Amino acid sequence: MFIKIYPENPNQREMDRVVGILREGGLAIYPTDTVYALGCDAMNVRAVEKICLLKGIDTRRSNLSIICYDLSNISEYAKVSNAVFRLMRKNLPGPFTFILPTGRELPRIYKNKKEVGIRVPDNNIVRQLVSLLGNPVMTTSIHDDDEVVEYTTDPELIYEKYQDRVDVVIDGGYGSVYPSTVVDCTTDDFEIIRQGKGELII
Repeated sequence: MFIKIYPENPNQREMDRVVGILREGGLAIYPTDTVYALGCDAMNVRAVEKICLLKGIDTRRSNLSIICYDLSNISEYAKVSNAVFRLMRKNLPGPFTFILPTGRELPRIYKNKKEVGIRVPDNNIVRQLVSLLGNPVMTTSIHDDDEVVEYTTDPELIYEKYQDRVDVVIDGGYGSVYPSTVVDCTTDDFEIIRQGKGELII
């Protein structure tokens, strides 16, 4: 399924269709404030496993990331010190992934590495999806370093490539080629482990 949704004014009926797919364990590709990403209901372990298989992610070696609507209930999914919370509040919504110790509510698959990436993108489509779903969305970039750029930025070409592997691709306009800035916040000695689109405000 290929759905056009405008970031400035997402169509409720189309958004409900995507949320229905996510609730049933489906996989979606959607825009963020960085690159296009592949995701599912973060609490649906079978759907998370499907994405890991599709992307070749080993959960014992790689952190999984989730998209939250905002920071209001983030302590359910990650352990957040006061210093880290202040840092996130200054920089989110925005093009960052904050690596934190996993919280109590996440399924076991996130706890293999005992860390989780937290995203609150500055993108209305995916944040509204999270809000309507009522759960975070597990997320991973579709960008691969060896790929032709257009295949990760042009929604129609993304659909052409992934239509047999996912349930829905959202066309929310052209995507960026720059990934998020990744910040290790597992301690209060914050460390940028990948400089991406976001310039961190300390």
